[in-house]
Amino acid sequence: MTTIASATDTLTRDALTVLQPGFTGTTAPDWLLRRLGEGLASVGLFGRNIASPEQLAKLTAQLRVERDDVLVAIDEEGGDVTRLEVRAGSSFPGNHALGAVDDVELTREVAFELGRRLAGCGVNLNWAPSADVNSNPANPVIGVRSFGADTALVARHTAAYVTGLQSAGVAACTKHFPGHGDTAVDSHHALPRIDAALDVLADRELSPFRAAIAAGTRAVMSAHILIPALDPDHPATLSRPVLTDLLRGDLGYTGLIVTDGMEMQAIAATYGIERGSVLAIAAGADAICVGGGLADDETVRHLRDALVAAVRSGELPEERLAEAAQRVRELAHWTATAAPVTDGDGDGRTDVGLVAARRALRVTRAEGEAGFTPLTEPPYVAAFTPVANIAVGDETPWGVAAELARLLPGTETGSYTGEDAGRAALEAAGGRRVVAVVRDEHRHPWMATALDTLVQARPDTIVVEMGVPQAEPRGALHLATHGAARVCGRAAAEAIVGA
Repeated sequence: MTTIASATDTLTRDALTVLQPGFTGTTAPDWLLRRLGEGLASVGLFGRNIASPEQLAKLTAQLRVERDDVLVAIDEEGGDVTRLEVRAGSSFPGNHALGAVDDVELTREVAFELGRRLAGCGVNLNWAPSADVNSNPANPVIGVRSFGADTALVARHTAAYVTGLQSAGVAACTKHFPGHGDTAVDSHHALPRIDAALDVLADRELSPFRAAIAAGTRAVMSAHILIPALDPDHPATLSRPVLTDLLRGDLGYTGLIVTDGMEMQAIAATYGIERGSVLAIAAGADAICVGGGLADDETVRHLRDALVAAVRSGELPEERLAEAAQRVRELAHWTATAAPVTDGDGDGRTDVGLVAARRALRVTRAEGEAGFTPLTEPPYVAAFTPVANIAVGDETPWGVAAELARLLPGTETGSYTGEDAGRAALEAAGGRRVVAVVRDEHRHPWMATALDTLVQARPDTIVVEMGVPQAEPRGALHLATHGAARVCGRAAAEAIVGA
């Protein structure tokens, strides 16, 4: 008697092929290697899997012993969302900083250098860039991950990023289709809804994706968002009108469609990941991303069996699953045959991230100030710290304290939350100059209150905004970094000391 989980039949291999699971640990577990032999074609990496570039290269080599064309994917946007440098902070500013500079050649160079480093570690698919137009300043999950709020700017930088990344031999995965920028809900926690008219969606949300498709993006990631103008019943990831009619039909896209993480509550809490995965493939998705929070063989087995059962029951056409699996194999073939990047290709570009962060820095001095005198004594850094969204995570350090301590030894810091944060920071600072570091002040009333308290008591306070700079600049010196990457903190620290 043949079981539903037979690893030899074409149907079961196709069901495995469309999965992009994660795993725990810095070496590949036995179950993952076994699944690669049975048909699994993709693996997703997160910060938990990476200790160093050398370790990552050994890990990807281990995977390729089992399958030489395996797609090794990563969520490496640079900026606030980094997996390569999850414990140190990124060497590259994120999209918002690049959009602030608005030099498409610089964006292409940053994407190329990031891609070169990924390729050097054996990673060949990056779940980036974000092509979302951050039109809603209250957006809790996109923000600095977007190039900006101007559609044309986002479109041209999305295209430049795709070109740069793929010229390094790493497939780009442009996200989050059809656009996650006009949401006030984080899809990691619930299902966002965008009540925009079709003409607004066409002019605003879709324009960057058209640019990415014209630039040849090899993959597109769907968003877990409900847009009634496109489909009143299903979120985009599960919507045939969105994925097949709009993305495939109207936009003419022929590459791989990847879902956002199926364990996110926008899908998991409503449909469950097994049912959601079946609906996503039926709607037109080709690959199921799962593993940000679920990373074990049991999850892979349940998803595989759910897809096989759906085909056998007639709910999911076998041809649709076969088509999806074929697109995965086609992308795997592209990555396996892409021209390798040599060290010489990156000469003179290794510091491009810091160059970009410095260019993105916006400096505003207090009105009436003749000039700002750079700090020469170690200050007190008060970091007003919001809860990080899941995409960013809380492992990655942020701020300017570490870089200021390197330039001004003796610098001290404290982290504060809540409306009493300003008074607490004043008490801790004593007589030292205060550097207040905020992140999206405009979205956090407690942060604005705390900063009011601090600046009123100490007008010489230096304010560093490391989120989207929507609030009015204040303080003796106001620095907008347009992101919280390590290099953004370094650029701000350099400005504070006049380096």
